Amino acid sequence: MAAVPAPPPGGLRGAIDLSPLVARQTQQAAQAAAPSAPADGAPASALVVEVGDAEFGQLIELSRTVPVVVALVATWSTPSQDLVVALRRAVEAAAGRLLLAIVDSDASPQVAAAFQVQSVPTTVALIGGSPVPLFAGVLPDDRLAPLLEQVLELAAQNGVTGTVPGVDAEEAVPAEPAPEPLPPLHQEAYAAIERQDYAEAIRLFRTAIAQDPRDTAAVAALAQVELLDRLRTVPEDARAAAAAAPRDVPAALAVADLDIAGGHVDDAFDRLLDAFAAAAPDDRTVIRTRLLDYFALTGTDDPRVAAARRRLATLLY
Repeated sequence: MAAVPAPPPGGLRGAIDLSPLVARQTQQAAQAAAPSAPADGAPASALVVEVGDAEFGQLIELSRTVPVVVALVATWSTPSQDLVVALRRAVEAAAGRLLLAIVDSDASPQVAAAFQVQSVPTTVALIGGSPVPLFAGVLPDDRLAPLLEQVLELAAQNGVTGTVPGVDAEEAVPAEPAPEPLPPLHQEAYAAIERQDYAEAIRLFRTAIAQDPRDTAAVAALAQVELLDRLRTVPEDARAAAAAAPRDVPAALAVADLDIAGGHVDDAFDRLLDAFAAAAPDDRTVIRTRLLDYFALTGTDDPRVAAARRRLATLLY
């Protein structure tokens, strides 16, 4: 992870224009977002909040006082759960100088679109109302803590040196207990993901599934890392290519990957189901396999999966 750059005059480097999102929030109350129980199931903390589309404008305003670390996650993503635990521990160690905001990217499409999220989990900082990209995936504690110190330094350079309301910055905050360790193959696979060695991660998750076909976490993680691997080769003009050739199956698959990675689940499902309806038998097999991967990523109990399964069954028979 590269160091957080110092901001150029007039703004933060790499900032995304959040003004459309802020405009949609002007009808909301001006007070800061109220804390709620975090996504990892730990007790509520003044330093950790869950926010969605409706509250995000308020969080942007709060970032003018205290730097905010934003974790864009998904309920189906095991790395998202690990990230929330690690970020919560690191933010609480900062004793009020940072606020952690957890955003469910599936439930908050406006926020995900504003940050141009390509994969989950993704972490950014909000400083003075402007975002600074940090990293995708999960970082180990020995890299996460120094990175957040850089966020604090960057915030100080921009005059954002306040603390979370109601928190005494001098008061020590006890660290969260360490999470239960992952199975060995899962640990090795996530280490491979950190190295961006997706081929090795895929091999390890497939091995875990072969050893235990009921390992649904490995099935979902395999689908995710295969998606990450494919996203590295998606061309920049993928959407234009798909629009120009609606029956081009590889183009449809590429754009569907972008949609699912950005949290646009219905768009990804609809695109592939439309392609399936017009595809040749061999292409149908490829599309159906990709849809099954998406179902694993999204979660079999998700109503969007149930609806897509029903339409797929109609098209099959």
